Amino acid sequence: MKILWILPYLPWPMTSGGKTRQFHLLRTLSERGHRITLLVQSKTEADAATRAALEPWLERLILVPRRPLKHPVTLLAGLFAPWPLLTTVNGVSRPLRERFDSLLQEPWDVIQVEHSYSLQPYLQPLRRAGRDFVLTEHNLESSLGGATYDRFPTWASLFVRYDQWRCRQWERKAFDAARQVVAVTESDARAMRQLTRTPVEVVVNGVDSRSFAEVSADPQSQRVLFVGNYEYAPNLDAVQWMLDEIFPRVWSHCPEARLAVAGYALPANWPERWPDSRIEWVGFVPDLPDLQRRCALFIAPLRHGGGSKLKVLEAMAAGLPLVSTAQGASGLAIRPEEHYLAGDNAQALADAVIRLLSEPTLATQLAGAARLYARQHHDWAVAGDELEQIYRTLPSTQEHPACV
Repeated sequence: MKILWILPYLPWPMTSGGKTRQFHLLRTLSERGHRITLLVQSKTEADAATRAALEPWLERLILVPRRPLKHPVTLLAGLFAPWPLLTTVNGVSRPLRERFDSLLQEPWDVIQVEHSYSLQPYLQPLRRAGRDFVLTEHNLESSLGGATYDRFPTWASLFVRYDQWRCRQWERKAFDAARQVVAVTESDARAMRQLTRTPVEVVVNGVDSRSFAEVSADPQSQRVLFVGNYEYAPNLDAVQWMLDEIFPRVWSHCPEARLAVAGYALPANWPERWPDSRIEWVGFVPDLPDLQRRCALFIAPLRHGGGSKLKVLEAMAAGLPLVSTAQGASGLAIRPEEHYLAGDNAQALADAVIRLLSEPTLATQLAGAARLYARQHHDWAVAGDELEQIYRTLPSTQEHPACV
């Protein structure tokens, strides 16, 4: 198939779950012979390393710069436009619309748009051209406000409620306009089906099982790992909760335990805020398996968010025993005491960490079951199969069966 794939960010380096999903789906589809043009609006340039990582899987990489966050157009549209704030940040772009108009002159078997908040520049051209498109929504954005909007000052509460209302209206409009909506978990899909008559199917988040197959935990290290992108508010909340409430309880029973905090955009003030020498501020790690094999277990103390968590799948695929909240394990068919230890308050999570650090046999048993689950149900090959099956139902591919 000839696919036009549209993104509001470059999928390399893989500094977030969303970018990881994009890169591996692009690679998986390309390896199966599909011809992909990637249209990206990005706040960063594509350097040589990024192009070297992406271009082997693409026919074309087309990059349109995104205007600065505090540009007057963004500020004015954020206050007065009918779209939610995140949509205005990624929309209202004449250069992007003009580039897209020219691309619509070409024949495409599939037009794939990632995230409803990125759709604004494309919606009218798609309608004028009478072109169908597939819309993937990684999270139901209107339900994510808990850890994002609560960071706004109190005086902005009226704007917050207004923006949440705009977000719900925009989601309905975006879903209704699509030929097919794709969710990443069945729970998200059920919620989306309440908003639209457009068919909603699931393409699971995945993991590159091959990359993690040779990794195993090091129980002697007593090192607990957390990985996140700290531009994403739920990950900020998770670290703050760990260090203010969870790990003081862990250290009261296991004073030798260590916590490795890894991931992109680590706040510079955190080492001063939490100066304990048992905290290892790792930052972004280009070779995650190397770090995983030096850790005893993985913790996912997430209280907000949606979808399924790629960091959790990667930990499971690497054979790291898992401690998680219900939110951290959301979207995965894993069961407490069979695949991981669960907790939804600070004491329960601390007790689970202490238990796994103290009971290596249990830790090994849970890790083995979790690794098998990740490989069988969430390898990127599984996600690729699900996405191709959706593409086969589109009118454009049914008219040209040779494409599939």
